Amino acid sequence: MPTFPLDLASSLGHWEQYVVYLLIGIGFGIVLEISGFGISTRLAGQFYFRDQTVLKVMFSAIVVAMVLIFGATALGLLDYNMIWVNPTYLIPGIVGGLIMGVGFIIGGFCPGTSLVAVATLKLDGVFFTLGALFGIFVFGESVGVFESFWNSTYMGRFTLPQLFGIDTGIIVVGVVIMALVMFFGAELLEQRFGKKDRKLAPKWRYGAGGTLLAFAGVILVIGQPTSATKWSWVEAEEAPRLEKRAVMVSPAEILDYMYSEQITMQLVDIRSEAEFNTFHIDGAKHIASNQLLTHLPEWQVLTGNNVIILMGNDETAAIEAWKVLVSENVPNVYILDGGINHWIDMFDLSSDDLEVVEQDVADDQLGYTFPVGTVDFMPLARPNPSSYGPFDLEYTPRIELQGKKGATGGGCG
Repeated sequence: MPTFPLDLASSLGHWEQYVVYLLIGIGFGIVLEISGFGISTRLAGQFYFRDQTVLKVMFSAIVVAMVLIFGATALGLLDYNMIWVNPTYLIPGIVGGLIMGVGFIIGGFCPGTSLVAVATLKLDGVFFTLGALFGIFVFGESVGVFESFWNSTYMGRFTLPQLFGIDTGIIVVGVVIMALVMFFGAELLEQRFGKKDRKLAPKWRYGAGGTLLAFAGVILVIGQPTSATKWSWVEAEEAPRLEKRAVMVSPAEILDYMYSEQITMQLVDIRSEAEFNTFHIDGAKHIASNQLLTHLPEWQVLTGNNVIILMGNDETAAIEAWKVLVSENVPNVYILDGGINHWIDMFDLSSDDLEVVEQDVADDQLGYTFPVGTVDFMPLARPNPSSYGPFDLEYTPRIELQGKKGATGGGCG
């Protein structure tokens, strides 16, 4: 089981954890001040190619953090799924970045560096911060006007490996190489526009860059943990829930929530496309088992009353799919008790519409045949509760909403 990230609230206490956050914040501010990030003219020089301190310091921090994070996950010391990654809203993010960039050029600060300037009593930093606070107020009062755009092009917890569909180690190596090339280019720009002498720069930077690239290469060789490995980390905690059938949701309970707004169910049918087309529950979405991981960006950030119900013909494949999603820190995942076969067995009211297959079927095979093709319009796909007696739909409630493990929010960056 990975050691990190640490649950400071459990180990230190609710209020004590904020002392750690305060110390980290102070340390971060000190580093920014030492780097000259409290001086607006230095920051603005970034956009005129005279001073590339912003790029070199911030990109160094990002790349080093990336190598340490994925190095720790490769060694099994850290569960990456427990780390908060800001959800991607592509177009609003691009527009917001452009607006912030213009403000950065005009004001000489970004919101974070303006606070560094305020801490050292710089007047331009004070005025910039006041302007930022006013902008936040105006945004909060007017966001309802463009809320649909604000929430558009949502991509969930989306990362570069998912974008390019390649191994994380390749991305790590590629980003490090890109950073080193950018650092070299930044020095050339400073020499050309800022009249800086590259010969005066510290020689140890070559060793630091080479070391970083070497560590990235090690990460590529070791690789990232598989879903099976991640399941072994959580098996001791999660397997008892499976054994006690605490994650098996009765068809009657699902039907109850289909006519209720208490929770938002995502019915995920992992059977073959042919079986799905033959019959599926109303509102179900067909996602093959080998495609589940492609939906992690949207599922890993689910909060509130969202519940995922996995369903196969019986429980065999659904259990394996459940293990994958649970190991990837997807919250509130459940399994249809008995699968589609149990659903049909419970809600079939007409032998004229369904014909039970008399011969034995293999595990996780559909045990019924239908006289027509797609029957998602049939009453069986969305039964009417009034068609059944009060004792026909009795069940033991299984769905209990649980919060996402790990961080559920984060700051900029």
